[in-house]
Amino acid sequence: MRSGLGKATIVAFLMATVAPSVRAQWPSYPTAGVPRAADGKPNLEAPTPRTADGKVDFSGIWTRAGGGGGRGRGGPPAPTTTSEGIPLSQFGEVAGRGYELPLQPWAAELKKKRMADNSKDNPDVWCLPIGLMQYHNHPQPRQMVQTKNLMLITYESNYGLRYIYMDGRPAPGNEPTPWWFGYSRGWFEGDTLVVETTNFRGDEKAGWLDVAGSPYTESLKMTERFRRPNFGTLEIDVTIDDPKAYTKPFTVRVNQRIMVDQEMMEFICNENERSTAHIPK
Repeated sequence: MRSGLGKATIVAFLMATVAPSVRAQWPSYPTAGVPRAADGKPNLEAPTPRTADGKVDFSGIWTRAGGGGGRGRGGPPAPTTTSEGIPLSQFGEVAGRGYELPLQPWAAELKKKRMADNSKDNPDVWCLPIGLMQYHNHPQPRQMVQTKNLMLITYESNYGLRYIYMDGRPAPGNEPTPWWFGYSRGWFEGDTLVVETTNFRGDEKAGWLDVAGSPYTESLKMTERFRRPNFGTLEIDVTIDDPKAYTKPFTVRVNQRIMVDQEMMEFICNENERSTAHIPK
């Protein structure tokens, strides 16, 4: 069984939208192409899968594999950075707890106000697309579908759909309408998939990097570096470059793991949604 929505703000996770019960799950069906041991269990340490032209194949259903901070039962605190010193991203805080973001003064004040308001304007509360960093860290899974010229990422949370163009096109230069998901173009550098995204919406409802309300603006350029070191592991280094909101770029790591023998579920956030009626006006 999946973990559901996980933790965020008091408002966001008092949503009246009810996830399907365990009895309503789709039946389990083995995922094709999964390397398995003799007992049938998936071998997540198996070699990285590749496409017919030799490129790393990122296709699969992926789930969040933990971020920085926290403490296991009776164990030491979990690490907050990678061995290279890159902050481990969290759903609640884009760079994890304890990492001071290089916020511009106005952006620091806006984040403080959002936290004081219990993050009531987070797009997640209003069943809107929640932004790429929140989607990366959300406990509900996402599925990557890779083709030669286009990669699709479908997010179970709020039923999001993202397009990454792999056909060599340049960034749009005709001042297009900004998108909730931005405009993403990808290419391979060796075994690393590099994705550059611009043309974001950056207004009050759209510009949230995390539940705490770290903002971004329409000037954001997000650069993601996807790596799949083995069958079951996905590492994503994300560089946030938004000179309007931050004094310098910063990079965080998102860790995900493959999810096999399960399927994505339909999640229509607005269906029977009743929580926003309780938000103070």
